[in-house]
Amino acid sequence: MVKLTHSTKSTKANTISRQWHLIDLSGQVLGRAIPKIAYLLQGKNKVNYSPNLDSGDFVVVINIKKVVITGRKSESKKYTYFSGYPGGLRTRSYKDLQKDKPGEIVRHAVSGMLPKNKLRDKRLKRLFTYTDDNHPYYDKLKIVNNKNG
Repeated sequence: MVKLTHSTKSTKANTISRQWHLIDLSGQVLGRAIPKIAYLLQGKNKVNYSPNLDSGDFVVVINIKKVVITGRKSESKKYTYFSGYPGGLRTRSYKDLQKDKPGEIVRHAVSGMLPKNKLRDKRLKRLFTYTDDNHPYYDKLKIVNNKNG
């Protein structure tokens, strides 16, 4: 005879299993795709989600060069960085950053969507960005999220 208990088992750090997800950004709007990536990195797609544990998955983002940005943001959007020293304020436009480091655009946007706590850096380490289709994680990927995913 099976005895039923009325208590919920809390999630432990050693019982968390991580999956790999592939996100293809070719032709997608940046502001629509980033929340999906942040959702997977936090682990909110899992039944055993707990906000105090890092239960998120690995996310591989490909075709970053082909991402679409709406409106006039490509001319007007600026990214500012401050070193902390006098005269250390640096500003770069979206077009310049898209040419040089397109992965930084996605990483900056995902970082803004994640909660501002101690788990943010751990979650960002599980984000892998690539400018084209080539990446070294083909054997680990089981779940593929395409444009509709």
